[in-house]
Amino acid sequence: MEIELKLALDPAYAARFRRHPLLAGAKVARQTLHSLYFDTPDFALTRRLIALRLRRVGYHWVQTLKAAAPAVGALSSRPEWEARVMDNTPDLAVLPPEARALLAGIDLGGLAPVFVTDVKRATWRVVVGETEMEIALDQGEILAGAANLANPAVSPVSEIELELKSGPPNGLFDAALSLLDRVPLRIDSRSKAAIGFRLAGAVKMAPAKAIWPKLDPAQGAGTAWTSLIEAALAQMVDNLPGFLEQPEELEYLHQLRVALRRLMSLARLLAQLSQPDPAWLAPLRKHMAALNPARDWDVFLRETLPRLELPLGVSDKAALLAQAEAMAADARQAAQAALAAPEFTRAVLQLGQALLTPPASEMSAGKWATQVLEQRWKGVKRRGAALAGGDAMARHRLRIAVKKLRYACDAVAGLYGKRGDKSLARVAALQENLGAINDLVVADRLMRALAQTHPECAFSAGRVVGLLSTEARFCSNRRIARALAAIKPFW
Repeated sequence: MEIELKLALDPAYAARFRRHPLLAGAKVARQTLHSLYFDTPDFALTRRLIALRLRRVGYHWVQTLKAAAPAVGALSSRPEWEARVMDNTPDLAVLPPEARALLAGIDLGGLAPVFVTDVKRATWRVVVGETEMEIALDQGEILAGAANLANPAVSPVSEIELELKSGPPNGLFDAALSLLDRVPLRIDSRSKAAIGFRLAGAVKMAPAKAIWPKLDPAQGAGTAWTSLIEAALAQMVDNLPGFLEQPEELEYLHQLRVALRRLMSLARLLAQLSQPDPAWLAPLRKHMAALNPARDWDVFLRETLPRLELPLGVSDKAALLAQAEAMAADARQAAQAALAAPEFTRAVLQLGQALLTPPASEMSAGKWATQVLEQRWKGVKRRGAALAGGDAMARHRLRIAVKKLRYACDAVAGLYGKRGDKSLARVAALQENLGAINDLVVADRLMRALAQTHPECAFSAGRVVGLLSTEARFCSNRRIARALAAIKPFW
């Protein structure tokens, strides 16, 4: 079983990394690694999340078969089997029975190289506390297709791997945080295989939604909470490369924010376990705030504005749209910078390290979930009772309460089977309704800010504000109250 931390490094900082005090006194070993990754013509191995690699090490070839396992933050743990082979042709007979079982039913007759990696690797053996690890600096490139591909698709490689050799994995995080003190690192848990198969067209990058773990009512509440946090963290980390590389694909940012909100919501559920707010909550909340402007502009341009029939001339409308698009682009760049910054990497590493020790609690997951949902429901009812006054702030507070209830419901719904499906659908519909109303408020704020910073667009922005005000008048608190009354607790 391979357990490692993987972090991206800007090549400009490679020399600074090599001079880090953590590596001082450790003997460096250098290798040039040429690796071939194999699959069938229909990418059967990739579909099963299996990687088959042949790597030339000196004068020898080493065959490795890896089975995928989800990464938690930057930490990944996956089974692998390694053996020396005669040449650069796969020899599946040397695999142990448990590894060959993963290949059952696959026609392996057409195995061929899909992509290659050429990497210069420097490694250091380091001990931090009770943890012995190998720290590797890999720099090179991935070329999609066979080794003799005339015009390959290329992706550069510049990453640091901290692989556990012995002792507790906690030391990997201590070492990574120490490196981060002097070298800017970025979260990127993708393997070279994942990048290579994407270059080869076997898989496509796509926004990732949360996959909630299956909970058992009898399991410990602390263990259940940890598995939920791991799922939300995996969702956030899986969407990070997509947003940094393809910011125009807006769903990456949306899923990033969903994951961050879930992490923050779950963090506050520690109160039911008599635990304080975790140290990583405040920095993640700060980074959430850095993402909000980008999402606000995207919603305005893609959802709110298209609904409005703007009474503007062609040139005025074009000028308004151009300025709004420019401000949206600036907001996305600011969000990218925040997520690529060492402060965000530190928060994710601290969160991953904290998950190594689940919070202690004698409460069962079933009892904890019931307490959580009941508390969230009481908050919704309290905010709903204050809605009668018709105040916009009351609607905003109800929206936040409903959102907290929905995230809690989504996380623990598996404990209740199908009996909560109808209520869950009603909670989701109410949240979306309140969210649409809030989008009008946000759009009004964006247009007023645009009018102040760009007076040439003030008239057009003012017309949009007028339309938003008209639409907002059709928002009925009575309808919201009826929707709220239709929600029945299922716990």
